[in-house]
Amino acid sequence: MKLLLTDSGIKNASIQCALVELLDKPIAESNALCVPTAGYGAPDADPGGPWRFISGRSSNPMTELGWRSVGVLELTALPSIDKDTWVSWVRETDVLLVNGGDALYLSHWMRESGLAELLPTLVNTVYVGLSAGSMVMTPRIGDDFVGWKPPTGGDRTLGVVDFSIFPHLDHPACPENTMAAAEQWAAGMTGPAYAIDEQTAIKVVNGVVEVVSEGRWRLFGTPSTGS
Repeated sequence: MKLLLTDSGIKNASIQCALVELLDKPIAESNALCVPTAGYGAPDADPGGPWRFISGRSSNPMTELGWRSVGVLELTALPSIDKDTWVSWVRETDVLLVNGGDALYLSHWMRESGLAELLPTLVNTVYVGLSAGSMVMTPRIGDDFVGWKPPTGGDRTLGVVDFSIFPHLDHPACPENTMAAAEQWAAGMTGPAYAIDEQTAIKVVNGVVEVVSEGRWRLFGTPSTGS
């Protein structure tokens, strides 16, 4: 699987170019499935958030980029659907667009639905995460970002990559997400960690990690080797 882990979606030309490179064809010729699930799990969640994500009316460009087609993959529904059916949907799509919200809620439903088990087999699929949709691919999110609490407790996520992500650096809506706060957060993590702002994404292909940015970011610890 090819990863593009964004803070706030496809916010600039550099991130969009990285996306097209991963797709290896134009966006207009690519089919997408969007995953809104994380938007329901955050403590301040409202039903309008997933709708804005699905409909392309949020401030974080994902579904509105001009895809050939966009479908919805709601993870909480998958356990009630024939597995062969939804797995075929995932295997046939070019890109998964994964919403922000609560990373632990998303991690829980990725496991419960079976999507987490399927991900390693999607060699040519592009995974684009938005905020929590990016953080879910890391080993841990840190106590600072725990909202929804999983039945098993803790802050562990899927561990597809070996680095952690501190999102929304210096964002006006998150005044507590300063570089100083990121440094303190990173001190409590194991392994490398990145602080990224809304103009930044992290691309991972075959274990090679590349930061794509027109904004501000910082690496804490030894450079990552990806997944």
